[in-house]
Amino acid sequence: MWLRVIISPQNIRKVQLSQLPDSVDSLKAKLKSKLEIQEDFLLQYEDPDFGNELCNLTDISELPAERAVLKIVWDPDSSVLKQSDTQSVSSLDTASVSTSSSQSSSAVVQSHMRSTLEWPSPFPIPTFSYDVELRLRRANEAYEQTNKALSVPREMKSHILEKIAEAVFVLKAYPHTEEIETVASALVLKHPCLTEPGKGKGFDGWKMSIKFKLGNYRSKLRSAGCHEVNINRKRGGGDGDDKKIPLKKAKRGEVNYLPDHPGGQSDDTLEEERLILVEELKKRTKDAILISQKMSLTFSLRRKEIVEGVPMVSEVLERWPALSLPNEIGNEFKRITNVDLLDTFKSSLHQHAPQLLKLYRARQGAFGKEMEDLLNKLDQQTSNIVNHRKQGVLEGLPLFLREDPSALFRKYLDTSPADRQTRGMKMGILVMTEDDVAPSTLPTFTSFSVVLEEAVVLKDISDLQSAVAYLFGLIFALDFQYPKELKYTFEVIEKVFMEMGTQCSARVQSLKTKLFL
Repeated sequence: MWLRVIISPQNIRKVQLSQLPDSVDSLKAKLKSKLEIQEDFLLQYEDPDFGNELCNLTDISELPAERAVLKIVWDPDSSVLKQSDTQSVSSLDTASVSTSSSQSSSAVVQSHMRSTLEWPSPFPIPTFSYDVELRLRRANEAYEQTNKALSVPREMKSHILEKIAEAVFVLKAYPHTEEIETVASALVLKHPCLTEPGKGKGFDGWKMSIKFKLGNYRSKLRSAGCHEVNINRKRGGGDGDDKKIPLKKAKRGEVNYLPDHPGGQSDDTLEEERLILVEELKKRTKDAILISQKMSLTFSLRRKEIVEGVPMVSEVLERWPALSLPNEIGNEFKRITNVDLLDTFKSSLHQHAPQLLKLYRARQGAFGKEMEDLLNKLDQQTSNIVNHRKQGVLEGLPLFLREDPSALFRKYLDTSPADRQTRGMKMGILVMTEDDVAPSTLPTFTSFSVVLEEAVVLKDISDLQSAVAYLFGLIFALDFQYPKELKYTFEVIEKVFMEMGTQCSARVQSLKTKLFL
């Protein structure tokens, strides 16, 4: 079930639940966990029986099926409400480890970052200044009668483009060409008088103007010190080398790729918070809530180090050891993409597993003995069938996409020397099997580990689907590129399982089409 949760006018979140909780209290507990909320609140929902007007949610059965819009109503004594009302950032000026201070910091961080994953359709054209809106309204009325387009004065066009550039940047710093086209299309749809005469789509000129205006707007933000665009300041190659350097920008559905520091924070103050975080992780009894809050507060510093510095995995984990905790991997992925890692991956795998297995069986002869052996072993299972099917789907996915599964999964016996297990392994899952005395066609998998740059980052994972999800989360958290030999496998995970974007390669689009037949 998908929920659109309105926390505040500036903080609206998208939440996916694998199933609808059985009570309102259970739903509130779920939302507290996913949205990192500590205070009590009431829930209201948009009731379709009354024109989507808000009503208090008292019975879980009142919620619309599959998709619903919820609004959080804060207790008047809530510290979050007080923080929102005062817009105070004084609690961010100290390195206090108190819970209330950390909650205030978290609220400021969340309101500072982007929260929209999907590109809106249609794009919401902003309201322009009063005089421009007045001119457009009169020109639209004249266009309906005479079909004559408005001759836009230079200063008016500049104002329109400036407002649109600001609205686009709120959603994305570097939109794709197709996304810019939707903006131009929405502009002439809302204001027909801006339609360009002649052949073409009627907005081709606006499309190019918006594209160039976005470039100019990013230059202004660069001068102002915006990290997200400042990293792509033109850099000389040295020795007269003017080789073009690829832009560092969101390419895989990252909503918050390289955010600026929250108000009142700097590299130095966030470094102090990082040191508090490291000390907390050294304790025998760790405060999980404090760790999560400090990780949220220091997110911008961590992204700056990872994206700009491109450090080794060992260096990142030394400075940010919390990234080796399963829960924090999911939290970091949520900060970057605004998508729940485990819930989304597991629910999608559960949904698509039956159809994927049908596709595997229908064409198993085309994929050689490996696919045949995989399906035969799956048929021999007599217990925990559902889990084995999901594991079989993941093991067979690279084969079906004509990639090498051994590049992703490496099996080893529990008696193998530790120094050989990860040798030469840049990225993947270690699958430990029992060293049976008697030959067996059904090896017993005992545990799974996530490996990056020949180092085990996460170990003793109980099932393969969780291991693959955590690997995918770490790829985003550490800004890794997909390995070339597995690019289609990870594209399926991104575009099909995690539903992050719609632009697919031909091979993945073919699979996606077959899944939804």
